[in-house]
Amino acid sequence: MTSATMIVVPQWQGSGAAQAHRLVRGAQLLAELIPARRRIDVAVDEAPGELRDGVRSLDALVRHARAVAAALDGLPAGKPAIAVGGDCSIDLMPIARAAARHGERLAVVWLDAHGDLNTPESSPSHAFHGMVLRTLLGEGPPALRPPATLRPHQVVLAGARALDAPEEDVIRERRIRRVTVDELRDPGTLVDAVAATGASAVYVHFDLDVLDPETFSSVGYPEPGGVSPALAAAAVSALAARFELAGLAITELQAAGTDEERAVLRDLIGALPIGR
Repeated sequence: MTSATMIVVPQWQGSGAAQAHRLVRGAQLLAELIPARRRIDVAVDEAPGELRDGVRSLDALVRHARAVAAALDGLPAGKPAIAVGGDCSIDLMPIARAAARHGERLAVVWLDAHGDLNTPESSPSHAFHGMVLRTLLGEGPPALRPPATLRPHQVVLAGARALDAPEEDVIRERRIRRVTVDELRDPGTLVDAVAATGASAVYVHFDLDVLDPETFSSVGYPEPGGVSPALAAAAVSALAARFELAGLAITELQAAGTDEERAVLRDLIGALPIGR
């Protein structure tokens, strides 16, 4: 992805974390570390929006989604983008763009400790970052539902280990594929799961809370039992070696500003298939 454009979205309003404002600095730090041919900074609101229709800050999130879509519209057709957040919901429009281009040929790997499969009715926090994948499946809040959505067979959940009961239900009912933390120790398992979707292109959503907090904990919702940065990078690299990489997002960095944090991120980004 040496020719990729980086879309930087320092959005925090989709998060329900107590220190969500740290996502702004997190987006800036990631943007400093990620190599890209071109960088586009999307302006976002500084203040929270209003709770509407069961979604916190819905008005702000709608404005931001439109701004991200406008930034993506300015990119050359067919060129992949690296989306940098901010909370997970900054990936709504980049994935919709990839879905519009690739159609049924696209698989989305949701590399995340959480499923993000709630709805406004089922969400305990009403934070949209816990609803974004459900919205991409066409079942989220109408104001944020993108024009191009996914079908359940196009989704592979990888590393998820903290799921609400309604999320477990939708995974079972829609037969969404899952790859466990243990299975991620062999990158080929994830490659096989994507191949089983019939896809020829893959979009990777990388929420940093998929990492084990003993290794990296600068996230809003750390969950024990995650993967190492090296294993996560190996999984993404294996996907890029087998499939066309339709896009990549790195999200949910609540930057603490430590040297150790920067060192882990530098090593992780250096091992990903970007900037090569």
